[in-house]
Amino acid sequence: MRKFVTAYGVVGVAVFVVVVALAVAGHEVTSFMWGRAGGMLGSAAAAYWFTVLAARGARWAYVRVRIISVVVPIAIIAISGIPGALPPWFVAVQIAGALALVPAAVIVNRSEMRAAFPIGGVRK
Repeated sequence: MRKFVTAYGVVGVAVFVVVVALAVAGHEVTSFMWGRAGGMLGSAAAAYWFTVLAARGARWAYVRVRIISVVVPIAIIAISGIPGALPPWFVAVQIAGALALVPAAVIVNRSEMRAAFPIGGVRK
């Protein structure tokens, strides 16, 4: 799990660094690009933090990892599909980041994983 969330984070950092570099070099960087890059970076940091806490047994963090790992890839792909809103390279990198979370979503939603974090805190 952690390696997939880390991969998502690495892509998030890379996107943000490229956006900063483009802005510093005087290229056009839209507020939408800033928002997408910052959002990806922020969600990656949150996902990693929740993953670490879930690994320590925090059910609330596990629930958040489940939500992030499913919702974020769908949102990234949906927003990236807005015609002309983002440059093609940006869309490709965002989708690569989203795809990095898909295996995490599969792992975190397995029945064994859900059994490890039962509602009410009683483990079977």
